[in-house]
Amino acid sequence: MTTAYTRDNTGMHVRDSAGGSPATPFAYGAGHVDPEKALNPGLVYDIAVEDYIAFLCSLNYSTPHVMAITKRSNVSCERRLRSPGDLNYPSFSVVFTGKRKLVSYNREVTNVGRDATAYEVRVGGPASVGVIVEPSRLWFGRVGEKMKYRVTFVSKRDRRSETKGIATAFGWLTWSNKEHKVRSPIAYTWK
Repeated sequence: MTTAYTRDNTGMHVRDSAGGSPATPFAYGAGHVDPEKALNPGLVYDIAVEDYIAFLCSLNYSTPHVMAITKRSNVSCERRLRSPGDLNYPSFSVVFTGKRKLVSYNREVTNVGRDATAYEVRVGGPASVGVIVEPSRLWFGRVGEKMKYRVTFVSKRDRRSETKGIATAFGWLTWSNKEHKVRSPIAYTWK
């Protein structure tokens, strides 16, 4: 899907060039990369090949399929993630189904900024989703220290407000201190 910019009386908007409808983060991605800020991100979400293998295994891929994807001959599915959404990735994909109104994911961040720093969380998004982050403050004593957090998403939509088919909405979660803002996009889907 390609996008085009249009201007109206409310300012600049990104639109889908195929149909002219407003573009969503699915069309234009998570945002602009600032190379200078990327050199000093503050926090990172570490991930290794083994984590991706556990992710594929948690999707119930067969061992031969995982071997084909990873191009490794020594793969086993002994380790699986509790949920595919627990892959230590900076973005979140949250799917609510008819009966599943609560979704929780775990993440781990590594401090690559300064010693002795605290990050506070802020969350934005649709009013139809409640978001609980535990803990809501991360205190790092040194560079290289890792901290885990858990995010619980709660759908506030009821059957009467749901549309037929698939509905989507978007939000964000940001860890910030005086120097850094580490933002994660969130995509919500109701099925």
